[in-house]
Amino acid sequence: MFENFKWDNESKIIKREGSTLLLEAHPGKDYFINPEDGTRTLNAAYYYKMVSGNFLLRAKVTHEFISTYDACAFLAMQDDLTWCKLCFEKSDFGTNAVVSVVTDGVSDDANGVNIDGKTVWLQMIRKGNLFSLHYSSDGKKFYMVRLFKLACDDTLKVGIVAQSPTGNGGEFLFEHIALEDHQVENMRAGL
Repeated sequence: MFENFKWDNESKIIKREGSTLLLEAHPGKDYFINPEDGTRTLNAAYYYKMVSGNFLLRAKVTHEFISTYDACAFLAMQDDLTWCKLCFEKSDFGTNAVVSVVTDGVSDDANGVNIDGKTVWLQMIRKGNLFSLHYSSDGKKFYMVRLFKLACDDTLKVGIVAQSPTGNGGEFLFEHIALEDHQVENMRAGL
């Protein structure tokens, strides 16, 4: 499953088994360009592979939600200024939330639905320069978080992030990871 994966900001793989990874997040690390002051933080543990064209990335993610902005995340990245991220994050409102960030020179920050519990399925889809982000409670029926266009190259870094920007790090679990060349017909429904 993880053939040709590489690290930016390498971290420890605590467990690798089939399509499951348990990663250690570094303390104080994130991917975010603050829209308020332009501060760049591009240093969280990022395990990715180069992907050309359309893709679907899906996994069941779990963590302990200890510190604000702790998150399991998906990241599709062209360069430091062009990328998108889908997170299951401890929000600054104290909720366990599905959060999206789109960066085109600067990041935005959009809190989505709050989730009861510490586990959710995430899904990121690319079709040309159209991206859709989804979540699911059961890994079968997905609900859209966001649909957007992002002008980017055909080949991107695509993978998973363990982040703890205000905390002391921790263990972040990604299960049933699937990264496929997949043509989706209905971007809103994720099908």
